[in-house]
Amino acid sequence: MRNIPSLRNREEFDAVYQKHCSYADSNLIVYCADGSGKIGIVCSKKVGNSVVRHRFARLVREAYRLNQEYIRKDKDIIVLARKGAKDQGFTEIESSFIHLLKRHSVYQKEEKDSSQTMKN
Repeated sequence: MRNIPSLRNREEFDAVYQKHCSYADSNLIVYCADGSGKIGIVCSKKVGNSVVRHRFARLVREAYRLNQEYIRKDKDIIVLARKGAKDQGFTEIESSFIHLLKRHSVYQKEEKDSSQTMKN
């Protein structure tokens, strides 16, 4: 499996947090800032035990991996888990992740024109 570029140290996380640009829903909080296209995943002990926290991180990494061709490469992203994310499956986490990235204008997937598909 290919490595996903990750935010590694406190300085990298603080640089994203200082931009104060975040959007949230019931499952996630997403921070974005200009950077080198890295992702950081944060899940506190309030969300659950280590099994739950690592499962959340795996789900977010997989959602990022499957959609990284549509995510801008010049933005650093931090994804925080909320308590609502504890019992969610992959589809819910992925849809929340994509929705919040769209609000940041970081997710850029070209929608196919429905008139072209009807002609074929």
